[in-house]
Amino acid sequence: MTVTRFSVFVIALLLSLGYGSNASAKGKGYDPHIDPTNFQTKVDNPYLPLVPGTTYKYLEKEGRDTRENIVTVMPDTKVVMGITCTVVHDVVNEKGALKEDTFDWYAQDKEGNVWYFGEDTKEYKKNGVDTEGSWEAGVGPNQPGIIMPSHPTPGKPFRQEYGPGHAEDMGQVIALHETVTVPDGTFKDCVKTKEWSLLESGHENKWYAKDIGVVRTESTTKEVVTLISVTHQ
Repeated sequence: MTVTRFSVFVIALLLSLGYGSNASAKGKGYDPHIDPTNFQTKVDNPYLPLVPGTTYKYLEKEGRDTRENIVTVMPDTKVVMGITCTVVHDVVNEKGALKEDTFDWYAQDKEGNVWYFGEDTKEYKKNGVDTEGSWEAGVGPNQPGIIMPSHPTPGKPFRQEYGPGHAEDMGQVIALHETVTVPDGTFKDCVKTKEWSLLESGHENKWYAKDIGVVRTESTTKEVVTLISVTHQ
């Protein structure tokens, strides 16, 4: 087989992003090349479009417990590692009480990959507020990872985030052309992923619908999250 220059470029790019690397899965040697000039200002990947003013309402069910999850793409931006990131506000309420309040930072490179650059998160517990999950790419050893590849295809795992000891999520595309029915409707041609943390047991499957984003999540803890509605300002 003849190896073209384009093939060599693609292989080098995937290796630099940590695709197919055992070292990446363990955290060792994971050092993605981040060039601000290779990023754009919009996040318009078909399977994870982040349009400011869009609000997603989800229902979370786990046993007898139910929670409301509101995700809003903000007009605000945050510069991380020299890159202007889109800010997403994620709020979880349970029985009228605030449980989680998180600001996530995303950016898309010019190849179409959506990167995750960190989060400012607060989890409200009986004994106070837990901010342990907060991290920012470029601070200390923290590095960004890819949430949604430009052309998702089933393959090897990839790193979604890297904050040693507190943020070590992995992702893997495992199926295409899935059909999912949730309260907001029936969605065809969904991308199905398997996502997990190297710091915890278990995993979750997510379904990403074209032009929408996440429409359903199922975890090994029996938690099911479904999309209730999408609104635009």
